[in-house]
Amino acid sequence: MIKSAILGVLFFMSIIGFNNAPDFVVEYHELATKDAELSYIKKYKNNKEVSIQAYVVSLQMKQAKYRMMPWSKLKVFNTEKNKLETLISKNPNNIHLRYVRLVIQENTPSILGYKSSIKKDKQFLKEALQKKDSTNYLHTYIINNTSL
Repeated sequence: MIKSAILGVLFFMSIIGFNNAPDFVVEYHELATKDAELSYIKKYKNNKEVSIQAYVVSLQMKQAKYRMMPWSKLKVFNTEKNKLETLISKNPNNIHLRYVRLVIQENTPSILGYKSSIKKDKQFLKEALQKKDSTNYLHTYIINNTSL
């Protein structure tokens, strides 16, 4: 019930123009093909903003699924996973990093062993959903793309 009420409020806010998500967030959530993912990576790869790096790294992790050989898939995934974990260790309060990691961990196969931060990211994001700040635009994405 609370989740549906929050969704209703967020939907209403987006209709009347309060969803001022930055382009990098909107573009990320509109990606539908490998080519679009690669274009996004190319466009934002050299951007130094940590929030943008979160999305780039997540897409680089996703590129593992397009590799043919299992060890190649694992190498790409683990290399990018380590980049994401380093970003989070240096920026533990960045909502984009925590959101992206939760989405990845909830959607990767258990065999990859990348599930260890789900509880703490969910707690972090639950607390973030209670705050009114400059990242409110991300709330709809968090609710729609995670198990929160």
